[in-house]
Amino acid sequence: MTPVERVVDVLGGQAVLKRSVRTWRELEDAVNDGLPKRALQMMAGRALPEGASAGALVYRVVPIATFKRRTRLTPEESARTERLARVVALAEGLWEEQDDARGFLNRPHALLDDRTPLDVATTELGARRVEQLLHDVDHGLPL
Repeated sequence: MTPVERVVDVLGGQAVLKRSVRTWRELEDAVNDGLPKRALQMMAGRALPEGASAGALVYRVVPIATFKRRTRLTPEESARTERLARVVALAEGLWEEQDDARGFLNRPHALLDDRTPLDVATTELGARRVEQLLHDVDHGLPL
């Protein structure tokens, strides 16, 4: 699976996105058009531990009242959703078991100032920090 296919899978795939997305350009177009809010829910379900409420993560991206009245995310909300999905996809690509990836995403990490990778990745710069940490792990660098 290519990196973009992994991100699309985390977002719920063609069934949720209602379009074929095979390239970064097509993903960018989908984000600019506004992702369905279900894509945010799918990403949260993949990122959080089994049985955890997705609401806390969903409502960090979109306020609860706004989320409930809309069917699509704005381009800005879609970009935040895609950013988190990219981090989830990277973590899942490194660990064989989805539970291991979730464990990494939800456990405080010393190199992230004892914050969880998922918390750090809610900002653009934070996501870059988490992605760099994941790339370091992938290349066998010590944590």
